[in-house]
Amino acid sequence: MNDKDIKKIEKLIELMEKKGLVEIEIKKPFLKIHLKKGEIIKTGKTIENSQISEKEIKELKLPEEEKVVEEREDKFYYITAPLVGTFYRAPAPDADPYVEVGSHVKPGQVVCIIEAMKIMNEIESDVEGIVKEILVKNGEPVEYGQKLFKIEPTG
Repeated sequence: MNDKDIKKIEKLIELMEKKGLVEIEIKKPFLKIHLKKGEIIKTGKTIENSQISEKEIKELKLPEEEKVVEEREDKFYYITAPLVGTFYRAPAPDADPYVEVGSHVKPGQVVCIIEAMKIMNEIESDVEGIVKEILVKNGEPVEYGQKLFKIEPTG
């Protein structure tokens, strides 16, 4: 982790303080940042803020990218369900699916819809890549955090 990365994390902490947030989580391919007020989460250990100075925070050695890749069981990224509901591959029953196996997706591209309480929620890709597998059948119920698409990142 370099000084530029540390500055970004410091800005996130400042944003949390400014907006009164208690917790923030950012997920990207091969990177996950989870900040929670009152504690620092680092490789499964919790340290209370009162036990560590700002200087020590800056000097923390966080796992390098190779460690993150090592924790992932494969080279794929999974788009997961952000809510509980019913999974739909297309915007309407007679419409073409948003994506198929082999489709190239970009960040922000809609890949499916999850219906929850009669509200259609468009689910977007977080990464650029190729759809390798669709893990849910059309019309099936999905749980929060359930894997929906297996993506091979290209960008």
